[in-house]
Amino acid sequence: MVLLQKYTTLYHGCFPNALSQVDVMHQLGWFRKNGHNRRAPGCVIRSEHLTETSTSSCQDGLGRRRFLAIGSTIAPLLLMTSQTPTSFAAENKKGFLPVTDKKDGYSFLYPFGWQEVVVEGEDKVFKDVIEPLESVSVNLVPSSKEGIRDFGSPQQVAEILIKKFLASPSQKTKLIEASERDVDGKTYYTFEFTAQSPNYTRHALTAVCIGNGKFYTLTTGANERRWEKMKDRLHTVVDSFQLFNV
Repeated sequence: MVLLQKYTTLYHGCFPNALSQVDVMHQLGWFRKNGHNRRAPGCVIRSEHLTETSTSSCQDGLGRRRFLAIGSTIAPLLLMTSQTPTSFAAENKKGFLPVTDKKDGYSFLYPFGWQEVVVEGEDKVFKDVIEPLESVSVNLVPSSKEGIRDFGSPQQVAEILIKKFLASPSQKTKLIEASERDVDGKTYYTFEFTAQSPNYTRHALTAVCIGNGKFYTLTTGANERRWEKMKDRLHTVVDSFQLFNV
């Protein structure tokens, strides 16, 4: 627990503006008026406070032993608390590990070797301990909408999320593709985009869905220079995201 607290402190030292823009979410009407959950979509990485070098330096400061200690502490807990009956769990796939949140009603896969870290404002975050931009985060906020289509088309929703929450205003963003799919009666929007900063470009995939009275957002990505190597794994992550009723 002490290691996780120290990691969280260092994380916010590296990413001081990583919290979501809740006030903007209220203005867009994406919160319930009386909702108590103050999380908002996406794990935003602010370009003005982050370069690959600075991020790597932060990780080097922690040291690999500390990351391994965190992983060895969390792994048994994940096995005890994150697994659910097969009907709710994300389908197992070689090279990936499943995570299922029985409380909030979602599951997904993440690449073997990524470690869970605690980030304030995010429901779950897993990341590679060597490559700072390779991660997956899940976020959720209360919503009174019945389905994701109530917010507009896949492209409309993608553009709003990218501009307001998933990238810094100083980053140059590009929406590459937006689509929808139906799984077990729920509609998911999935979109691909890039966010360019002076020192790096992040290539990302996001999936959003409405269920259980919440707006769910899963975002995963990697540095553009590693996209060709990582894209199949990242597509597996985003395509595995699934909600179930709780």
